[in-house]
Amino acid sequence: MLEDDSKEIVVRKNSLPSIVPHANAGAIVASGVGNFLSLIRPQWQAKNLIQRVERLLPVDPSSACQRIFNASLHDLREKIIIAGLDIAIEAQKTYKLPPITDDEDILEQYNPSKVIELAYRMGLLSRPEYKRICRVYDIRKDLEHEDDEYEATLSDCMYTFETCVTVILANDPVTIIKLTEIKKIVEEPHVISIEQAIIDDYRSAPYPRQTEIFQFLISVALDMKHPDIIRQNCFNALATLSEYTHQHTILEVATHFMDKRLLRRVPTLAEMRVAYVTGIIPYLRKASVLEYFKQFFAKMKQIGYHWTENASHGDLLRDLKEVGGLTYCPDEIKKLILRWLILCFIGEKGGYGDYGRGRRVFYSNSGAPLAYDIIEDDRSITRNMMNEIKKSSATIRSACSDQNVDQRFQELLDIR
Repeated sequence: MLEDDSKEIVVRKNSLPSIVPHANAGAIVASGVGNFLSLIRPQWQAKNLIQRVERLLPVDPSSACQRIFNASLHDLREKIIIAGLDIAIEAQKTYKLPPITDDEDILEQYNPSKVIELAYRMGLLSRPEYKRICRVYDIRKDLEHEDDEYEATLSDCMYTFETCVTVILANDPVTIIKLTEIKKIVEEPHVISIEQAIIDDYRSAPYPRQTEIFQFLISVALDMKHPDIIRQNCFNALATLSEYTHQHTILEVATHFMDKRLLRRVPTLAEMRVAYVTGIIPYLRKASVLEYFKQFFAKMKQIGYHWTENASHGDLLRDLKEVGGLTYCPDEIKKLILRWLILCFIGEKGGYGDYGRGRRVFYSNSGAPLAYDIIEDDRSITRNMMNEIKKSSATIRSACSDQNVDQRFQELLDIR
């Protein structure tokens, strides 16, 4: 229940609450502070909050500020419970807040500062919102404890009303998406796509719930014990939801991925695919990422860029595209891979053999288009970089001595 009026309206020493208009009443009313009350959602308007605060503003703005803060605090308690006791308990343990065993602890035992911090740690308040509500709480404490020595000013009223209403009272509670809902979707025995309603619920979920969902999807996507269709569904879900994931979740998932899964070893292709679609590659250990691309380049060298290896190029370069191509490839190995891609694309002089008389350049039909796409997708690859590679590579210069092959090299330069 909303806190009792005796706790909300401060009785001045040796007097009853004044019914005489406050000295700043004209300025406060004229300021439009009361207009914020119209933004409060209907649930609270039905409790006559607006009428009571409107009556207090001209005669006791200090009490009006306290009342609107108390209402927002009660609303925040209810939103914490709606968000989920499991998330609240996880945040409480992580950030060493007072123990929580049931809803009553949040409704009755948590003091205002702990309620505000808990909401912030659960992701129900952003950091700027958290800091604003904390400042309102400081104002409220001044008004409550200074008695006649401190009265609410116009700026106090404006800041308190705007913050309490726009940050809390105007916003509906968030119905948090449950992990069981995601499990039900990805465990369907067919290829799934994530509906917009699920995306919207996920996007508005606090980061502890997003982290729980993300960790689950990563775990299943990489667990060979699960059927291929479920693993693929989890991978597809990660690719869809990563765009709407809190940065805090990305960082936490990256740390867990490094410290609990990879440790010091080199990631597998499957792990790098997941790391790419979830956006955590930039947060992985540089040594692990470098070693991955070194090993990948060794495989490229083993297969070779020659057009006669066309049958192997498709799978090889699709694997490279699925980890972001060269976007996250360290500089130490990037130019070597780029040189291979250039040679794969430009090919060699043709015009001979039973099937080559009408083909001026021999190049890999499967590899060349993929090599072009990979180069095109990496905005850090410049014309100067490709010209420098050509200058330093006798093989590329020799191939480009043929005007038709050189024309294909010019196609790569034209990308930039």
